[in-house]
Amino acid sequence: MITPGWVRMMARYNAWQNRGLRRDVQALDAGEATRDRGAFFESILGTCNHLLRADEMWLSRLADGPEAPPGGIAESRNQTPDVAAWAARRKATNTAITRWAEALSDCDGDLPCSSGALGRDIARPMAVLLTHFFNRQTHHRGQIHAMLTATGVEPEDTDLPFMPEPA
Repeated sequence: MITPGWVRMMARYNAWQNRGLRRDVQALDAGEATRDRGAFFESILGTCNHLLRADEMWLSRLADGPEAPPGGIAESRNQTPDVAAWAARRKATNTAITRWAEALSDCDGDLPCSSGALGRDIARPMAVLLTHFFNRQTHHRGQIHAMLTATGVEPEDTDLPFMPEPA
């Protein structure tokens, strides 16, 4: 069952995992971060940018603001010009997701939104959309994890049961 407590746990997990990604991606030289690795969004930075843009898009729907980022899926790999800009925006987005999750009181009902992928308005159960929001993050971080591993970086553990307790 999807509850506000589950959403808060997943927001904490998202922030923990993204802190590790920021550390690991920022440690790469620019050429490694932007090299085309044959992934759907080409590079490590391209995939990081896509994940960031999607998080911002979903946050604009779920939290009723901030405004959705411009562009669509095809342009998402270019949301930020470099790793430093991505890292700053990633950190701010993690904070916004955590604040939204902490304020969430209800996961019931449908959420109407406009789907760029489908090209139309939809309404889906909030629990389904919340599951998609966090599941998609894990999927794309897995892609980034694989690309980082190929560079010789050893990302930290990704197992939910080993997430550090809040301070």
